[in-house]
Amino acid sequence: MATTELDRPAATIDLDRRGFVRAAVGSGFAAAVLPVTAQAIRTDSAGLTVGEVTIGVGDFKMPAYRAMPAGRADALPVVLVVSEIFGVHEYIADVARRFARLGYLAIAPELFVRQGDAQSYGEIGKLVAEVIAKVPDAQVMGDLDACTAWAAANGGDTGRLAITGFCWGGRITWLYTAHNPAVQAAVAWYGQLLGAPNALKPTNPIDLVDKLHAPVLGLYGGEDTGIPLAAVEQMKAALAGSANAAARQSRFVVYPGAPHAFHADYRPSYRKDAAEDGWKRCVAWFKAHGVA
Repeated sequence: MATTELDRPAATIDLDRRGFVRAAVGSGFAAAVLPVTAQAIRTDSAGLTVGEVTIGVGDFKMPAYRAMPAGRADALPVVLVVSEIFGVHEYIADVARRFARLGYLAIAPELFVRQGDAQSYGEIGKLVAEVIAKVPDAQVMGDLDACTAWAAANGGDTGRLAITGFCWGGRITWLYTAHNPAVQAAVAWYGQLLGAPNALKPTNPIDLVDKLHAPVLGLYGGEDTGIPLAAVEQMKAALAGSANAAARQSRFVVYPGAPHAFHADYRPSYRKDAAEDGWKRCVAWFKAHGVA
């Protein structure tokens, strides 16, 4: 097995803000998703530069998982990989390695770390209440801006910038595409589209269709109990009716019979056919919009 290169080799074990042991970013699986199913995909890191890096966001030092081809002197296309509510565990790191094998500089930031260690929670309800619900959208947008700046200074070509995210990260994908004009392409995997606004989440994707800077491909499950098809249809209508060219170029693919988290190969929700088709469409979408 290839040796994993870490920019912070001493960070294999650290303490989170509540004093619990925190594993290195991208290692292991979140407690809330155990046990992991046997079909979990593991992408080898041979020929890649992978591991934890630290990204400055003002005075805060944010951990992130970085994967890129080793030994490349040319600037690489950049993809931001935004996690589900479980943080940057092995599944998200593996997705980053899959992009690195295609020639990308992939960055998966720990966007919950100020609020707590998402991987340490064994109960999803408690994780949402104590950590996820306390993460402001504005904070996330700033953190992703910092990732983009870090990429530009560390081997990335941010003139070729893409973003993709899963579940919680799918919603963030829509938001960031409306936030940052540098984004060239985006793929949102079963991210929330509608919702009641609050102080930390003042807008939802459907509110931002006129502000999208790049076309978004939405990959959704036909049997997703948390995101009904009516919400997808409402979002499709809003995109089609927008005067914004990026909104009108956005597309949805809905997989009949697929539940929420159908790409999550480490969970029982995984649907191999939908996941593999979605991945092919994701990669093709990035290429079609100049991020490759």
